Amino acid sequence: MAAPDTVEFDEDLTEPTTETPETAESSQGKKKKLFSKELRCMMYGFGDDQNPYTETVDLLEDMVTEFLTEMTHKAMEVGRPGRVQVEDIVFLIRKDPRKYARVKDLLTMNEELKKARKAFDEAIYDIKVD
Repeated sequence: MAAPDTVEFDEDLTEPTTETPETAESSQGKKKKLFSKELRCMMYGFGDDQNPYTETVDLLEDMVTEFLTEMTHKAMEVGRPGRVQVEDIVFLIRKDPRKYARVKDLLTMNEELKKARKAFDEAIYDIKVD
């Protein structure tokens, strides 16, 4: 029996179940919330209320999870079967200029950070050895 302020839907109005291990409900009947905190912060950063509606965050989380699942499956088919590499993701988004540019920026920034950490670690160890 549902609480008075909840809405129940007929089964024929719900979406077909295409659950994967990533989106399957846990034994307690609730979906794992992997990105809720980050999505709330992003939504606030893009002009939403500081405390957005839970339904909105859940919808966005479902969309993000679905996108990531699809991209991962496609990436596993593109390169070495059963394995995802950075090049596979870059290959899949190559026709979307915004995503491609963002991925290239992030990869470049990642390399710069690795070099900076390496230089910083070397500087610290050189000082301690002397």
